[in-house]
Amino acid sequence: MIRALQTCLAAGVLCVALHAQDFSKLSMQMVSKGFTFTEGPAWSKDGFLIFSDTPADKLMKWVPGHEPEVFREEAHGPSGNAFDSQGRLYTCETHSRRVTRTEKDGRIEVLAERWEGKRLNAPNDLVVSRNDHVYFTDPAFGEQSDHRELDFYGVYHIPPKGPMKLVSKPIGRPNGIALSPNGRDLYVVNTDERSVRAYDVDHAGDTSNERMLISGIDGVPNGLRVDEKGDLWIVANGIAVYGADGHWIHTIEMHERASNCAFGDADGKSLYITARGAVYRLRLEPKADQ
Repeated sequence: MIRALQTCLAAGVLCVALHAQDFSKLSMQMVSKGFTFTEGPAWSKDGFLIFSDTPADKLMKWVPGHEPEVFREEAHGPSGNAFDSQGRLYTCETHSRRVTRTEKDGRIEVLAERWEGKRLNAPNDLVVSRNDHVYFTDPAFGEQSDHRELDFYGVYHIPPKGPMKLVSKPIGRPNGIALSPNGRDLYVVNTDERSVRAYDVDHAGDTSNERMLISGIDGVPNGLRVDEKGDLWIVANGIAVYGADGHWIHTIEMHERASNCAFGDADGKSLYITARGAVYRLRLEPKADQ
């Protein structure tokens, strides 16, 4: 906390988020364990959590008060997941190298699988805006690199109508991705650069003004989420919290290596964390004077 305050004072900014969140009163509990490698947590407004067990090729569903159950088997190596404003589920499938949408009635629609005739590398994570614009990252890790048809890593934009667009071709591998609360800024983690780059988003959903927001992240950054105040929660060496202007606020230590996170529960005050073979729930408590 002292380090965060010193960082903010040095930058000449007011640490509003620091005062709003009481990091001394975090409560962590295990939701479930026994999985192969968990990824892609996403909270549904209908009151349940979806997450991936990627090597086991399953999408899992957890309803508070119950044991997790299989939502979908043979899920094509699922990774990142997200819900849109209508409650439809979007999934990055690393084995089939595509992005899909699951309708409320269970029908699955393929939204993206090729760029200029070539198969995508292995879509990893995605975010959906309030007006249903989809943004996703397409890196390649491990064996995925051996089957690439594209000679670059990509960040893409799928508008509600019209063709898919290329946002950028980063030198390093893009990973976690998120939008600011007002939808005007897109954030992308770069695992190799240990950074987060930001983009302006206009009313049509198009991006511009790529810029470095955060550099030198401690550890290997992976997942990313943004809270209602605009702070960035980055899964790296623990969970690192940064302000929207890029200043470091706090790092939450984890005993297991985490992969991704998502805010959930009816009030949005819980952070669900996927970490190797388990899923955790971190309850966030605001300052008493808030």
